[in-house]
Amino acid sequence: MKAIGYKENLPIDNVNSLQDITLEVPKATGRDILVEVKAISVNPVDYKIRANRPSPDDNWSVIGWDATGIVTAVGEGVTLFKVGDEVWYAGDLTRQGSNAEYQVVDERIVGKKPSSLSFAEAAALPLTTLTAYEMLFDRLQVSKDDANKSILVIGAAGGVGSILVQLAKKLTKLNIIGTASREETTAWLKELGADTVINHRNKLSEEFEKYDSPAPEYVVSLNATEQHVDEIAKLIKPQGKFGFIDDPKVMNVMPFKGKAVSTHIELMFTRSMFQTEDMIEQHNILNEVSELIDNGTIRTTLGENFGTINAENLRKAHAFLETGKAKGKIVLEGF
Repeated sequence: MKAIGYKENLPIDNVNSLQDITLEVPKATGRDILVEVKAISVNPVDYKIRANRPSPDDNWSVIGWDATGIVTAVGEGVTLFKVGDEVWYAGDLTRQGSNAEYQVVDERIVGKKPSSLSFAEAAALPLTTLTAYEMLFDRLQVSKDDANKSILVIGAAGGVGSILVQLAKKLTKLNIIGTASREETTAWLKELGADTVINHRNKLSEEFEKYDSPAPEYVVSLNATEQHVDEIAKLIKPQGKFGFIDDPKVMNVMPFKGKAVSTHIELMFTRSMFQTEDMIEQHNILNEVSELIDNGTIRTTLGENFGTINAENLRKAHAFLETGKAKGKIVLEGF
């Protein structure tokens, strides 16, 4: 099968950072399904792994943690899917990724692809959807019925923010304050349902004063968290909840002590990495959101289609994603 992989941790402008390769088609056993990959998207985790995680024993490492495709074989323990089903998933950080024609994945972290979306449109969503949903409802434990509360989403126009804003708007009664710094990303967030959009290039507290926004009970930081900690501590309501997903070199939570703010980290790979007892929740979340898409409640966050799945186009996608200027998600489709 065709695949794109790496053996060395190289800058993305090096042609060997991602290479077109040929591998054996994997076999599905146990609770694994074998998926013929139709479309993928790229995420920051892709370039972080490519640049920093060594490839073991001089073998090819295949990355990619968003895919849509068709089930072509099932393991003997599979009960949730059958051959021919159209599926979507984010995969498992400890296994070979979706930048290949075929991939094996545990059925418990796979959902039914939204029938109203193309493979490319759907590929934009699994990882960010799981991250956003788990952050809101598993980590911060937002109630779907609580009214008169606010959430601040920092870096809201990217992949995770684009779906988190929609989920918060459609599934909760929260007042949603998103941050962006450009006209196009501000317009994008308003289109997705943000009630207020402020500029994260300015002091957040000053922006809150300018827009007369209420103190948020919840704050989610999706990037540059270390730059905003002191401002978040100023803004957040006493006994509020703060969550983040990025990788600050140092995370000082002491500014939150006075307000007894709880701090939460979200990593959607935790359930699959540790085979947790509730691992099947990702199957349930993906199926729930698939229904929300098919009934028109949630829309795809596809930003740009970079064409065929090959090394050249993936290098371009990684390079653009590394600029931090992406709006929505970058997808590729077909081999």
